Amino acid sequence: MQISLKWQGFPWRSRKGEEQEKEHAPDYGRYSFRKKEILINGVKGIGAAALLSWFFYHSFWAMLPLSPIVFFSFREMEKELIRKQQQQLADQFKDAILSVAAGLQAGYSIENAFLEAGRDMERLYGADSLMAKEIRYMKKGLRNHVPLEILLMDLGRRSKEADMEDFAQVFAIAKRSGGNLNAIIRRSAAITGEKIEVKREIRTLLSSRRYEQRIMNMVPFLIMAYLQLTSKGFFDCLYFNTAGILIMTGCLALYLAAFLISRKMIEIEV
Repeated sequence: MQISLKWQGFPWRSRKGEEQEKEHAPDYGRYSFRKKEILINGVKGIGAAALLSWFFYHSFWAMLPLSPIVFFSFREMEKELIRKQQQQLADQFKDAILSVAAGLQAGYSIENAFLEAGRDMERLYGADSLMAKEIRYMKKGLRNHVPLEILLMDLGRRSKEADMEDFAQVFAIAKRSGGNLNAIIRRSAAITGEKIEVKREIRTLLSSRRYEQRIMNMVPFLIMAYLQLTSKGFFDCLYFNTAGILIMTGCLALYLAAFLISRKMIEIEV
């Protein structure tokens, strides 16, 4: 059973201005780079292109045809930051719904349990944490008479996390069908929390594999650097001639293919 509910946000007043603006709740499937991140990632991309051009062609002019690596670097960084952002939100959501379940057991209404969970999130993760901000969005939405189930469905849609969407669906169905809402929510919160915890453990295991992959990616360059330092002229026959350039281009293609395959092997959806 699918319930299509959408909330577009609400107006708010900026601390620095008098005009009303519209605050859009974030889409966790996207990421907006800060200026510092653009600078750092640009330097990394240019550095990677320079490293490849020097080791494979012994010429920085090769950076020109290798310049797409900079854009690839930004794309990969964006995917990594989105993944971390979604993981951070899911971990905080798990603690939030467990706090909601505790509030319901203590006798709070469902709306007040969520508001109390917001205070817990601020104490645990700080006022600027993702879940603390989301519950502040909910608080403003409730003041504007937006039903809580619509706010949760909106959060689930923006989070791109299946467990959060499932929880919002269960909550919406339970609220509409009646019955023992508190018991349903407590049970759903416990199941959702367990699923998110299992996913976090899997992601922790995968993170160690990512570090291993990064080390393995650097091994060919370390070997080449060692040979160039200890046996000068060892690679000279592969530079500045047509046959050598073709051979090194083939080696570069193999290296990039191995790099992409290794990334695919550790990019497991959980």
